[in-house]
Amino acid sequence: MLCTLVRMGYLLLSGAIAAEIAATTAMKFSEGFTRLWPSLVTLCGYVLSYALLSQTLRTLSVGTAYAIWAGAGTAVIAVIGMLFLHESVSPARLAGIALVIVGVVLLNLGGSHS
Repeated sequence: MLCTLVRMGYLLLSGAIAAEIAATTAMKFSEGFTRLWPSLVTLCGYVLSYALLSQTLRTLSVGTAYAIWAGAGTAVIAVIGMLFLHESVSPARLAGIALVIVGVVLLNLGGSHS
């Protein structure tokens, strides 16, 4: 039963991450919230993301859930920017993404012993 709840928590967390990534990407195209549809996608995406994240916190610790949500969102948005939005790719940026991922992993490893 607990294993199923934890799996559901991670599934909800995945949805929260996807909604946050969609919202942030749409924000790029909202042109300062002057374009209706990208602005609505941004608003709805963030509302959905926070709603799913709040449900995730019923089964996962806040430190674990937030670290994964923020870290994954940051890393994926950085990659999207480099691959699709013509943002620069540099060793420093790639190292930064790697450090975000390592940080999330270390937070989760440290949290599993408490």
